[in-house]
Amino acid sequence: MTNEEQSIASASSQSNPSDIRVVSRRDFLLASTAATAGIYLAGGDALAEPSESGKPTQAVTDKDREYMRQAIRLMRQAGVVDKTGGPFGAVIVKDGQVLAATGNSVLKDKDPSAHAEVNAIRQACRKIGSHDLSGAVLYSSCELCPMCYATAYWARIGKVFYAASWADYDDLFDDLAESKDMGKPYPQRLLAPQQILREEGQKVWQEFRKLPDGARY
Repeated sequence: MTNEEQSIASASSQSNPSDIRVVSRRDFLLASTAATAGIYLAGGDALAEPSESGKPTQAVTDKDREYMRQAIRLMRQAGVVDKTGGPFGAVIVKDGQVLAATGNSVLKDKDPSAHAEVNAIRQACRKIGSHDLSGAVLYSSCELCPMCYATAYWARIGKVFYAASWADYDDLFDDLAESKDMGKPYPQRLLAPQQILREEGQKVWQEFRKLPDGARY
């Protein structure tokens, strides 16, 4: 841990529970992506190891395969046929109902966040009229990049299935490299995140905590 990170951790622990909660969520996301980057078999499949959450490996059903094949068809449609973006597709299902099915549209929308999974999450949230997708299952044609994993995490997706691994296309896209970068200390990362004006940012959090009707999610 760098001196900067030690000071941040120390300040967080001395301030209030909300600060500690934010740090733990960030660390959870970073730890998961960094850990995922290093657990591949020679064939490119991720090891089926118990997660830190303790969730057991879920039995795969014919329905799961059906939804995944739909995601793979969308993958091909987006990347090979329509060329709206990279070959990525995603399907979101809850209680047997397909809430969203879409592909990558980064090139079409000129939007670097328009990954298939993010598009599907947005579509599903609009359909149910909520940001909360608790109990939903995400079927992704490829292993989730850190951005898509974080989006699924904040949407409270209950389970993720994926087909191709990062290692299957790391000669074309930077998912694996990005994950490894996020596992490094801030100063060593490509974007070198650097904290400034923390006290001014904290003042807004202090205001927000006092709001009786403040947005919570």
